[in-house]
Amino acid sequence: MGTPKHDVFQAIADPTRRRLIRLLAEQELPVTEISKHFPMSRTAVSKHLRILNEAGLVQKKKAGREIRYKTQPDPLLEVKRWLAYYDRFWDNKLASLKYHLEQEQKED
Repeated sequence: MGTPKHDVFQAIADPTRRRLIRLLAEQELPVTEISKHFPMSRTAVSKHLRILNEAGLVQKKKAGREIRYKTQPDPLLEVKRWLAYYDRFWDNKLASLKYHLEQEQKED
């Protein structure tokens, strides 16, 4: 596939693109159908799809005269791995909160 032109994190930073990924995870659709789900022009939707495609997050294929898109979730593993590193901080905070709440209950 080669090196993506767009960074996965930049691609998913936009809420519209996150919605596109979710929509296309459910089904493969052409731009005309995708555009019906967004309050913007087909050209604007196409631009978002191009960025997602260049980041490897959506795959396009020609089906007759139309191009259909679907989610390609593999690049999201990079995001998952990055977030997993920070899980330990959340786990520590939750454990600390639990401890403090239990101490307050003992004092009551």
